[in-house]
Amino acid sequence: MRMQHEWEKRYQSGETGWDRGAFSPALSTWLETGRIDAGCRMLVPGCGRGHEVVHLADLGFKVTGIDIAPSAVTHLQQVLQNKGLRAEVLLADLFQFQPAAPFDAIYEQTCLCAIQPKQRESYEALLHGWLKPGGTLFALFMQTAAEGGPPFHCDLLAMRRLFPDARWEWPATEPVFVPHRNGRFELGYQLVRK
Repeated sequence: MRMQHEWEKRYQSGETGWDRGAFSPALSTWLETGRIDAGCRMLVPGCGRGHEVVHLADLGFKVTGIDIAPSAVTHLQQVLQNKGLRAEVLLADLFQFQPAAPFDAIYEQTCLCAIQPKQRESYEALLHGWLKPGGTLFALFMQTAAEGGPPFHCDLLAMRRLFPDARWEWPATEPVFVPHRNGRFELGYQLVRK
């Protein structure tokens, strides 16, 4: 598995600039404003070391985290065990993942900007299929204003095409703004699956 090797190598060498060492401020905003229903069944694709998974599990959510890097998954499992928390944590290629039932919500933070842009349409189809109708995609779109990646720039016009109105309801509210220490930032949108 070439992709698994590449991401595992990044974890082993400490090339994890996307990892804040804590859960994202966007998650706090969405939780504080009541936009995430308490206790819903939530998926975190490309969860990495799983700071969001741990926080959601601590709040009583039925959360599933999936990642392709073995050391990230092992780290997350150990943290959950040490804290006495329960969550489903899967070591898998998300493009092969088929859940037994659709999720109420998906928290998408660093996966879309990490995959190759040519994979985005396939990933959108997976996100749509993983969510139940009326389910919510909490999506953070990385803004790099740069060529190449990862992370790859998630141009908002491209995101509107990728998540079309025929399949997704976009909010009328302003996005959540999440700055990074490297000058990049994310824009968080709450999309509802049609």
